Amino acid sequence: MELMPGYKRSDVGVIPDDWDCLRACEFGFFKGGSGFPLWAQGQRTGEYPFFKVSDMNNEGNETFMTAANHYVSEQTRKHLGAQVFPADSIVFAKVGAAVFLERKKILGQPSCIDNNMAAYVLDASRADVRFVHSMLLMKKLGALVATTALPALNGKQLGEMVLALPPLPEQRVIAAALSDVDALLATLDQMIAKKRDLKQATMQQLLTGETRLPGFSGNWEVKQLGDIGQFLKGRGVKKDEAQSGTLPCIRYGEIYTHHNDYIKSFNSWISPQVAATATKLKQGDLLFAGSGETKEEIGKCVAFIDDCEAYAGGDTVILRAAGINPMFMGYYCNTAPIAAQKASKGQGDAVVHISAAALSSIVLALPSLPEQNAIATALSSMDSELSVLVASRDKTRNIKQAMMQELLTGKTRLVEPRGANA
Repeated sequence: MELMPGYKRSDVGVIPDDWDCLRACEFGFFKGGSGFPLWAQGQRTGEYPFFKVSDMNNEGNETFMTAANHYVSEQTRKHLGAQVFPADSIVFAKVGAAVFLERKKILGQPSCIDNNMAAYVLDASRADVRFVHSMLLMKKLGALVATTALPALNGKQLGEMVLALPPLPEQRVIAAALSDVDALLATLDQMIAKKRDLKQATMQQLLTGETRLPGFSGNWEVKQLGDIGQFLKGRGVKKDEAQSGTLPCIRYGEIYTHHNDYIKSFNSWISPQVAATATKLKQGDLLFAGSGETKEEIGKCVAFIDDCEAYAGGDTVILRAAGINPMFMGYYCNTAPIAAQKASKGQGDAVVHISAAALSSIVLALPSLPEQNAIATALSSMDSELSVLVASRDKTRNIKQAMMQELLTGKTRLVEPRGANA
């Protein structure tokens, strides 16, 4: 294929003529962290943050490592022999399954890291940290893992990575453009977090009767869950059957991983043959996860509010209720007081189960149906607002990915190439 003018072939593909193709070790070095014994952990103040791999899971900033769960004093750091890595070092997991999560972040201040992490310290005169961080987000470090029982990366492998680097001024321009998108993402994340907090506070107030919507008063009626309907069992649908057709289905594990309060979309689609062995749902059914890993999460509930043909697989407990608003019940059955009752009735250790009989004895305090309807409407409106924000954030992330593909490969240039006017 003929190259466009101004481009050349390289070890990383076609790049602009004025870009260099360099090994990572030519403009920085990799070094692992230090041991972090239990006795030194848990301090909330100190001269240096001491990051562990688990700190990379913290939400709130997709780019920078800032506030830590652990700090150390200069005296403790010296005692441990821990190195201080400068701000703007790029850190990532180097040992264990966390390597394959491909999380890479930038230290926001001089910090220490534990021995399951590594840092890439750049020569700032040759490379912009935000640009290189974006380049590394495009790289799969897990592909470099040594083939041992314990997945591990080493500095020699990492240093041999080949990266395409534009001139430093262009790196900075590209990094600034991507940073603008990151700032928008951070704003959206903050808005989503605030909206979720507001929803949780509103649920706490409305679903306990602590706050009443205008026009409603009077006592709520105390009942047991078994008083409001009949329990059924989900049946069938093996893992390899979950994508066997076009009929929507809810599997018990999806109640934990894909659904909250009520079912908004489906993840499994089964064939008529598989559906014949499953339990057909009816609009308004409440689905409880009959198995789980902990007592605290057992019996998570979602309401089936659609008027469509759908099915439930095994390990789901279904309540076919009457005289209630199913969406209200979906919210209500996941509140802390109800979850505590379900936890007390869970059976088992490695795998926890809850039966229809146990669920039927759960004690409820229910408002009138009109008040249930009003509460469900108020909470679902907040869900809709959240969905709009989440969709906007996801769209922005996709835009950033497309920008990275264009800018980090030189397909689209934000500056005039060197020598263009020569």
